[in-house]
Amino acid sequence: MKTHDVQSISIAKPRAVVFAYIADPTNLPKWTNAFKSADAESAELVTPNGAVPIKLETRVSAEQGTVDWIMTFPDGAKGAAYSRVTEDSDDTSIYSFVLMAPPVPLEMLEGALEGQKKILAEELVSLRAKFDG
Repeated sequence: MKTHDVQSISIAKPRAVVFAYIADPTNLPKWTNAFKSADAESAELVTPNGAVPIKLETRVSAEQGTVDWIMTFPDGAKGAAYSRVTEDSDDTSIYSFVLMAPPVPLEMLEGALEGQKKILAEELVSLRAKFDG
């Protein structure tokens, strides 16, 4: 059973610009459907049953181009998402995202990951649109 998915998208902006935007957790609600709000320490995660407050740790390495998020849920379960901004050329970047399976029971895992894969593809297009124009 697959426990992750990797997707990427090309963005027509320099790596530093794309990285700065993604590294700021307050931008998460602007390009993802998963967050109602987010800051350096916490977030409201959107679920089918409404928003859930979580702890949010954003791990950033400008040198490596990585932006990772560790999410701690009210019940203590942890989820993670890993990403990287790579320079493609002077004015184009590649943003890659490793989607990890959510912390759900094993019998729900495959369906949950499949659903999140589709949402991630839409969110990456939304992210690229933030840099268009």
